[in-house]
Amino acid sequence: MSSEEAKVVVPRSFRLLEELERGEKGIGDGTVSYGMDDADDIYMQSWTGTILGPHNTAYEGKIFQLKLFCGKEYPERPPTVRFQTRINMACVNPETGVVEPSLFPMLTNWRREYTMEDILVKLKKEMMTSHNRKLAQPHEGTEEARADPKGPAKCCVM
Repeated sequence: MSSEEAKVVVPRSFRLLEELERGEKGIGDGTVSYGMDDADDIYMQSWTGTILGPHNTAYEGKIFQLKLFCGKEYPERPPTVRFQTRINMACVNPETGVVEPSLFPMLTNWRREYTMEDILVKLKKEMMTSHNRKLAQPHEGTEEARADPKGPAKCCVM
């Protein structure tokens, strides 16, 4: 049997169910998490992620909410990733909160094996890089949730 024949491609729905199960169990050190945005979404397209700001950075003490959208091409193509929480970070469009694939190599060089967990962990690591760790962040109290294209934001201003 050749290596091509030995490679099994897991269907999209099974892959997303595996990611959902892993997300529900809790992952790593607890500083990133993710899950379904809408339990009624039978296509499992809309996800919510959370990153706790890393220690000794400008992000410390903050909780960052993200939306991940897995189109029908996922996992062959990366999800779109957008920060709901306002953030100043080199790879994030300051107006829309979208993680720009051209500035975030993991999305540009996407591989089927990558997961939503991998994206969140990599974004957290990106927060700790020398060019991001000290960037001034939006002030507390001025933080606003970004408008969700699916409807009103489901969080409140703290």
